[in-house]
Amino acid sequence: MNLSALGKRLLIGRKLSSDQLTQTLLPKRIALPVFASDALSSVAYAPDEILLTLALAGMVGMTFSWPVAIAVAFVMLVVIASYRQNVRAYPSGGGDYEVASANLGRNAGLGVGSALLVDYVLTVAVSVSSGVQNARAIFPWLAGHEAIAAATLIALLMAVNLRGARESGTLFAIPTYAFMVAVVGMVVVGLVRILGFGHDLQTETSELQVAGLDDGGAMTGLAMVVLLMRAFSSGCAALTGVEAISNGVPAFRKPKSRNAATTLGLLGLVAISMMLGVIALANLTGLKVIDPDEATFVRNGQPIEFTAHTAIAQLAEAVFADFRPAFYFVIAATMVILFLAANTAFNGFPVLGSILAKDGYLPRQLHTRGDRLAYSNGIVALAIVAIGLVIAFDASVTALIQLYVVGVFVSFTLSQLGMIRHWNRELRSSELSAEQRRYHLRGRVISSIGFGCTATVLCVVLISKFTHGAWIAILAMLCVFALMKAISRHYSNTAEELAITSEDERLLPSRVYALVLVAKVNKPTVRALAFAKASRPNKLEAITVDLDRAETQQLVEQWEAADLGMPLKVIASPFREMVNPVLAYVRSVRSASPRDVVNVYIPEYVVGHWWERVLHNQTAFFLRARLLFSPGVMVTSVPYLLESSSSRRRRMERGYTVTYRGAGGSGDTGLGPARTPDQRPGTPVGGPKE
Repeated sequence: MNLSALGKRLLIGRKLSSDQLTQTLLPKRIALPVFASDALSSVAYAPDEILLTLALAGMVGMTFSWPVAIAVAFVMLVVIASYRQNVRAYPSGGGDYEVASANLGRNAGLGVGSALLVDYVLTVAVSVSSGVQNARAIFPWLAGHEAIAAATLIALLMAVNLRGARESGTLFAIPTYAFMVAVVGMVVVGLVRILGFGHDLQTETSELQVAGLDDGGAMTGLAMVVLLMRAFSSGCAALTGVEAISNGVPAFRKPKSRNAATTLGLLGLVAISMMLGVIALANLTGLKVIDPDEATFVRNGQPIEFTAHTAIAQLAEAVFADFRPAFYFVIAATMVILFLAANTAFNGFPVLGSILAKDGYLPRQLHTRGDRLAYSNGIVALAIVAIGLVIAFDASVTALIQLYVVGVFVSFTLSQLGMIRHWNRELRSSELSAEQRRYHLRGRVISSIGFGCTATVLCVVLISKFTHGAWIAILAMLCVFALMKAISRHYSNTAEELAITSEDERLLPSRVYALVLVAKVNKPTVRALAFAKASRPNKLEAITVDLDRAETQQLVEQWEAADLGMPLKVIASPFREMVNPVLAYVRSVRSASPRDVVNVYIPEYVVGHWWERVLHNQTAFFLRARLLFSPGVMVTSVPYLLESSSSRRRRMERGYTVTYRGAGGSGDTGLGPARTPDQRPGTPVGGPKE
């Protein structure tokens, strides 16, 4: 095993065969942290985003956190109920893309696909950036280095996910459940202490006032409505990740649809309870958070500079002020779940990318499973784009969140519209029983309510966030949509061009004209000549280019002395070029007989060290690249393994001889075992040494 293979083995583990795919399927207890960690983790930043936006209206705005949170919870409840219908109707794993494609057409499906791809990238960027911001409560030295820390964590998540969904899920299950215990425990303990025992729990910002954009005055009328819409759209970030389960149904154990629907129900119950609990505790403890660029803390009527921690950090400090281990447990669990929330995207993005690649809308490499049966190319692509995003936005959650919700609600809305059409089509069937008809009618009602809610939220998001950065996400979706259409068009044109349309394309060429490129009289040249002779062309020539008169004369003398059975043809090169004279000669051969095929044999060295590649084969590389664009020309690279070549070393270690004897000469050319004179080249002979 060479060094690169050993490093790959250590990074992602042993290879898994295709028939081991069933061993990677997930039970519900593992599927919940794998696919729901994004939606659960939004509890850590969705309340912050609601309060940050409401702070623009000063203290008056803070009083609307309850209504906004309840509206977000209602929409989440409706969406989860709708997606439970989706996973039962379309269990193949296409999720929103499949629903929209099957019921609304390919363009609608591509719109959903582009929206989800962009949203998955933003999920990674927002989750990891938020985790880094929460980590500053424990590690103050992270201030100013958030982007580097976030990029490093994304790279680590990529490495873990390359090992496969089951291994990454098992690894992430404990932190996810720890976060659930930490937040639920904090909310329960806080509410019991306040409501049950009458304790006066106050956060670090409870005594501070907030002055918004109007210097502490109250926003009224249309301005307040717009602000509430913006706060609602920011809070709807809590819904991101719900769609991942519908995309990941194939990863569940059987019965897949039922297990996926159950996991969705658990997700909704836990996420809604946690978010409402955090908002309730925030109101009871006087918690406030602001964006320093849009609002100001005020004490005794005077603006002050004060950097407040996140909502979770402030609540944990207030509830567990007398029990520091619990405080650190809450912060650590929150920090880790935010990092791991990106794992939802690392499972959803590659699966969706694989489906789109299978349909011809993305490069087909994304459809290929890696050594651990994960879609490795999709995982790596997601990590690279997400790292670029967090560096570009300096890991700012407030900046990234403005881009975040648009894509997921585009997919939500089109998916629910597609499901309405699905139920309408099913209800037109005359073979439905009364029970089945009631089931389909109930599904249509749920999907209709879901469409109404998600379409409303989408409009609110577009109106309230467009100028704050949502236009970037929309532009990205349009670019991805156009790119996928272009890729599909390319694949279609290529398939049409390569299709066999007439018997003429099956005809053999009239003759084969072989050319052997000679730079030196050595073993690689002899080997290339032997290969060319073994192919039995109609005509065979050995050619060299006259770059230096003295060296060319010496080469001709060596060629004649070697007695290789044919003359060496010298091509003039007045400007001391190698590639263009060869191309001109090949074209002249083709123009003389257009139905002939020209096969150019190029000897090449196979080296074992990276620095040797710089010293060899450069001319062959450029010549081969140019010849491939010439019609009627084939290029055959004839490899010669140098001693440094790992391939040759492995062959010698197995005990095989490496002597070749063929037409035109004999000697150790690195081709294979020794042969008797009456054996044709290419016939396997020899074997391990005794």
